[in-house]
Amino acid sequence: MNKPNSGRLVWNHSTHIPGLIPILDRLTSYTGIQTITPAVIGRAKGHSPRLQLKISVPILGGFKIIARAGKTFQEVFILTNLSQGELEEAIAIAMKLKLK
Repeated sequence: MNKPNSGRLVWNHSTHIPGLIPILDRLTSYTGIQTITPAVIGRAKGHSPRLQLKISVPILGGFKIIARAGKTFQEVFILTNLSQGELEEAIAIAMKLKLK
């Protein structure tokens, strides 16, 4: 992680899944992540007891992530030159930092 070349977090919506923004903010400090944009928020079937972030599909220039907590989901678009494995590792680290 380094801050000088940090990415940016775009605030398009006033509503976000609780706990999501601090994780996304930590992700902006990873080299290779340019822009993170939280998008559509909605209701999901089933229940996720804790916040989860999962890479959904590759998009042009990055990946679409699905964040889930409780019965709510939110799409997040991450523009990056990281591979899927590198991004998964960065997400795992950012989520572990949240727990401490």
